[in-house]
Amino acid sequence: MKKIYVIGAGPAGLTAAYELLKQSKEYEVTVLEESGDMGGISKTVNYKGNRMDMGGHRFFSKVPEVNEWWNNMLPLQGSPTYDDIVLNREMTLTPGGPDPEKTDRVMLRRHRVSRIYFNRKFFDYPISFKFETFKNMGLAATFQSGFSYLAAVIHKRKENSLEDLYINRFGKKLYSMFFEYYTENLWGRHPSDIAPDWGAQRMKGLSILAIIKDVFGKMLPGKKNRKVETSLIEEFSYPKLGPGQLWDVTAQEIRKLGGTILTNSRVTNLHKDENNRITSLTYETNGEKITVDGDIFISSMPVKDLVAGMNDVPKTPAEIAAGLPYRDYMTVGLLLPKLNLKNKTKIRTINNIVPDCWVYVQDRSVQLGRFQIYNNWSPYMIKDLEHTVWIGLEYFVSEGDKYWTMSDKDFTEFAVQEIVSMGLIDSPDEVMDSHVERVKKAYPAYFDTYKDIDMLVDYLKSIDNLYCVGRNGQHRYNNIDHSMMTSFETVKNIVNGIQNKDNIWSVNTEQEYHEAGK
Repeated sequence: MKKIYVIGAGPAGLTAAYELLKQSKEYEVTVLEESGDMGGISKTVNYKGNRMDMGGHRFFSKVPEVNEWWNNMLPLQGSPTYDDIVLNREMTLTPGGPDPEKTDRVMLRRHRVSRIYFNRKFFDYPISFKFETFKNMGLAATFQSGFSYLAAVIHKRKENSLEDLYINRFGKKLYSMFFEYYTENLWGRHPSDIAPDWGAQRMKGLSILAIIKDVFGKMLPGKKNRKVETSLIEEFSYPKLGPGQLWDVTAQEIRKLGGTILTNSRVTNLHKDENNRITSLTYETNGEKITVDGDIFISSMPVKDLVAGMNDVPKTPAEIAAGLPYRDYMTVGLLLPKLNLKNKTKIRTINNIVPDCWVYVQDRSVQLGRFQIYNNWSPYMIKDLEHTVWIGLEYFVSEGDKYWTMSDKDFTEFAVQEIVSMGLIDSPDEVMDSHVERVKKAYPAYFDTYKDIDMLVDYLKSIDNLYCVGRNGQHRYNNIDHSMMTSFETVKNIVNGIQNKDNIWSVNTEQEYHEAGK
């Protein structure tokens, strides 16, 4: 049997392990995971019965293979959820599907509500063209936005930066209001200093014209079959107990198929021979270093760390890998009796809280980038749904900076003061409980040595028994389905003896499906 080592138990790593074991009996598969959790940055944190989704994960894909895979692990609901029952809300149900009130192994269907919070007012995300939008913007800003968009249409910029891309799609005024500060907060760099790749990848097809087309599409017959940009979808799937549940179930299935998953096992080194083939890897667990021989190695660990841990790497790819930037984030979970935000929508919610799953914050007076309302993701994420609101305040930071190094207590106090200043709550005394989570290398960034990444990719492709998959494995801002697709392609190549890896690295470059901002 061939020994295959999979580095990382995130979506890409677990998908690869499961598919290998399912498709062939010829492989001995071992997954090595640095943490004690499944799912990587898609894990779910359970704090005293209240669950936190690290980043906000929507399950929606235009790829049938991915949807089928998800449904196999967690079948779509066939009966209403608790909140839909209480509120008598309609939701898409799957005949014969499981009842979320009776079983946990189920994928829910949820309404997509996501808005921008700007100047203490809500704006749809993406920006919509309704009376409320223009009212909130004011007459002057509305006219300025219209004229600046027309100017952008007439005088297209050459897209040398993310700023150029945004202005071409939305005009300078809307860019300055809704994209400039958020993007700078997210990446720690002004959009003019960031390559347009990320925006092109995440926002393909999204523009003012696409939004207008969507608005009119909803008015026409046969709207259910119309083509919709991913950022404009109105429903998505979601595991009953958060995204980490999907990967916990996948891990269970891997073990049933004979696979091994070792947690708290951090890979430090991969050893190459004189033929540029990896022969073994070293990992640390419980203070001990262990070296194991293998035939095939699948890596979802950050490219920067992967290359740093390999011997005999040529100077150029080594320098490119060492210079690749990342953005990290911190989430503060807050348990509250209520939020001051008023639900002015027609969407019914438990205790009439605002219906948003997540909200982008455009307030330049605070560092807060986004907040989630976990009550709206799934009613089963909250211990006391009827009497509490469980939110996650998300901050984009860099490992080692002043925010990252704050104590949990100090950072929580800082975050609470920010939402008081924003008017979300009246006083810090309202906070009933809190919890802080730190996530490293959540966002592979598109600046610094990234401009030369093609040379690094060529080098990695040259190692014939190494396969790089997933978001960090390819240093590409992949969604979950894209990450899984890199593993599908990898397994296809391994099983069929295909040496060329272009198909693996082409995922999420030429695909029709792209999504705006997450």
